[in-house]
Amino acid sequence: MKTETWSSTRGFILAAVGGAVGLGNLWRFPYIAGSNGGSAFVLAYIGWVLLLGLPLVIGELALGRRGGRNAVHTMREVAAREGRSGAWILIGWLSILVPLVGVTYYSIVAGWSLNYTLLAARGAFEGISADGSRVLFGELLSDPLRLMFWHGLFIAIVAAVIAGGIRKGLERASKLMMPGLFALLLLLAGWAAVAGDFSRGMAFLFSADFSALTFDGVLMALGQALFSLAIGVGMLITYGAYVPRRVSLPQAGALIAGADSMVALLAGMAIFPIVFAVGLEANSGPGLIFETLPVAFAGMPGGVLLATLFFVMLSLAAITTGFGMIEPAVAWLSRDTFLSRPLATLLMGFLAWAAGLVFVLSFNVWAGVKPLGGVFSGMNLFEVIDFVVANLLLPSNALLLAVFLGYVWPLGSARGETALSGPLLKIWRALLWLAPFLILAVLWSLLR
Repeated sequence: MKTETWSSTRGFILAAVGGAVGLGNLWRFPYIAGSNGGSAFVLAYIGWVLLLGLPLVIGELALGRRGGRNAVHTMREVAAREGRSGAWILIGWLSILVPLVGVTYYSIVAGWSLNYTLLAARGAFEGISADGSRVLFGELLSDPLRLMFWHGLFIAIVAAVIAGGIRKGLERASKLMMPGLFALLLLLAGWAAVAGDFSRGMAFLFSADFSALTFDGVLMALGQALFSLAIGVGMLITYGAYVPRRVSLPQAGALIAGADSMVALLAGMAIFPIVFAVGLEANSGPGLIFETLPVAFAGMPGGVLLATLFFVMLSLAAITTGFGMIEPAVAWLSRDTFLSRPLATLLMGFLAWAAGLVFVLSFNVWAGVKPLGGVFSGMNLFEVIDFVVANLLLPSNALLLAVFLGYVWPLGSARGETALSGPLLKIWRALLWLAPFLILAVLWSLLR
């Protein structure tokens, strides 16, 4: 069976950026930046994207195109061609497992975005207080049927697109959704510049205060760069398999990393001026989006429209990331088993939805279930799986990829796939030599 490819470089770039740009940029980045001194953290984050993120993005895309099918096939075939151990297939299996497990709980947060889009459009945030916002969010979390519905709707939307294939499904949807996401983000940033406390927001983001950036904050910025660029989650290897030979992977990687970082910065430019304008704090933690921002929108001119556009944007980002989380498993099932793409998508979508019910119930019926001790002490089931995926599985697979790309994959093969040569090839490889040690530092900071 011939592998379907992207019809255009633009379609591939939009799909890959969509797979990387998600709640990590629009939800996680602003509150982590706000909790770590703002501008100094932003500079550290951009530095890590350039020094570590970009080389790994190029490397994952190169591996995917070299294998030409799915993550498991890629690692099996590349290792065999180069005479390397078959144990490196572990990267392939983790590149399917990590995003598939991740989407089972990511879809719940994405469902919050879908629900809040409806609430915003109906004016539910008008006149809301901080206490009222907490109550509103608490009502959502305490209602298992409501959470199940939005969790299921998100999975259904993602699965419907993936079932259509690469060109008619993923690429077509990305060409529609990603320009819309960027347009909304620019509109919201412009609105924040006019109606918000834009000068304070810009000072917070771009006036460097390195005294506020700790060693842990630097490592957190590195982890955020890996998380935001979807390093080690299988999307880049899988999407790379669909890239035609005419596409320059270094240029594509630079566009993906640049667009991803731009979204994170624009999100901060849209969010912080609004938060500061109504006297709220930027370091509100994970509740920044679903508890703090509704209060901020309530105090802004045109708050109903502003809130609606924001949560539409958040939902688009979540959906395009969802494509990249389920597609690796679908690519494997539809190529290495007897299942067709629609059936493989249906099966993976159902499994993700069914497994996600456990994490839906962790907010209400099973809210008191905190079964593990040690590092997991006090965590509910949702928090446990989030910790395992984000702090263990994802960086572990990124570490394996960095070792394979930097120390195992022969430079000649890498040169042929990346089209890098001369000093650029040497710099790329040198950064990949450094990458495992930096990722180990991130793992150490997460687990100590």
